[in-house]
Amino acid sequence: MTGPDPQPAPDPRPAPPYPRPGPGRGVRAALVPRLELLGWSLVLLLASAAAFTLLMVWTAATALVLIGVGLPLALLSTVLVRWFADRHRVWAGRLLGEPIARPYLPVPAGRRPRRLAVILKDPATWRDLAWLAVDSVAGWFTGGGSFLLFAGGLFYLVYPVVFALTPPEVFRTPLGPRFHLHSVAESVAMVPLGLLLLALWYASAVPLARLNALVIRSLLAPTEQARLRARVQQLAASRAETVDTQAGELRRIERDLHDGAQARLASLGMSLGLAEQLLAHDPQAAARLLAEARESTSTALVELRDLVRGIHPPVLADRGLDGAIQALALVNPVPTEVVIDLPGRLPAPVESAAYFAVAEALANAVKHARARHISIRLRYTGEGGGLLDAVVRDDGIGGASFAGGTGLRGIERRLSAFDGTVSVDSPAGGPTEVRMTLPCVLS
Repeated sequence: MTGPDPQPAPDPRPAPPYPRPGPGRGVRAALVPRLELLGWSLVLLLASAAAFTLLMVWTAATALVLIGVGLPLALLSTVLVRWFADRHRVWAGRLLGEPIARPYLPVPAGRRPRRLAVILKDPATWRDLAWLAVDSVAGWFTGGGSFLLFAGGLFYLVYPVVFALTPPEVFRTPLGPRFHLHSVAESVAMVPLGLLLLALWYASAVPLARLNALVIRSLLAPTEQARLRARVQQLAASRAETVDTQAGELRRIERDLHDGAQARLASLGMSLGLAEQLLAHDPQAAARLLAEARESTSTALVELRDLVRGIHPPVLADRGLDGAIQALALVNPVPTEVVIDLPGRLPAPVESAAYFAVAEALANAVKHARARHISIRLRYTGEGGGLLDAVVRDDGIGGASFAGGTGLRGIERRLSAFDGTVSVDSPAGGPTEVRMTLPCVLS
């Protein structure tokens, strides 16, 4: 059934976690992420020291390998460096609103020298080394600078209290020996400096954190060459899967035609030939054969329609993806809500891929999830060249995964031909949400 009030599905792309405060936000709404960044600045400050330590350990281990020892230490330090870099990629991707992919080449299984040789030949390994050297210094200016501004501002903001509670000659020269304070009343002059430092921290917390994230992305994200190489591998795998899928579809069509309509048409020809022979001396038997031939014709037509519907449903060509999904929901045995926001028709191949992907996800929900209610949501956005986002959600028992069957793998193969993706969120006990995205443009 159709949802009465269509609502747009949520945008699948992550939003920047620290937006600039708008007119309705105010200082309090903008202060919370900055306090969170304050904690991260302390963490990044400590991480800079850890980066320098890892740099020294990795360099020493690699040098020991060159003289014939230190192979286990080199592999262990490489694992630690990559884990350390992955944590920074996650943080920087969250701050910048765009995940940072891992750029490493696959490490083959086998003997340690061979694995280490592959690691040392990987350009990403040496970029990790360069990042450790840069982060050992940059972290003190970005994370350390932000933390020191806040700590200094807080210190000078409460400086009169500190002045009153400390023994004489302690904290009496906050700006050097030429600036000496003699009383609590004079120490109040430091409060504006505290406010100034806090204002500087407030203004620079997000830019300094973004600067650190940009440094991380520039050194730890895949290079253009690595992206191109990964893209070529993805296209090669996608093409191979598409060829295999098309070959399988052709074999299925050939089998269905041979075992179904072709066999019935052959039987129909035999029945008509026998009826022609019996027509002169046994008209009643000929009439019975003709009746059977008529039934065989009807059955063959039904099978041909089903076969054509499996290749490209007529409702998809006539009414588009919107009408075809509505038709799927109407015949579904489980109550199904449909919310669709499509401003126009999509290219026919994209419509077909999206239709069969949604149909497969719907069939999985009906067959395996034991759901009582299913919702289908489709939304098209024109940002980034155009993106179709389809979500099939059910309130079933959950536990769906790519390793659990061929349905989700089939959806993944079908969408990969269009650079589409599919993700599954299905905890034990439900609910299950299958999200499919397809980059496309309107026809």
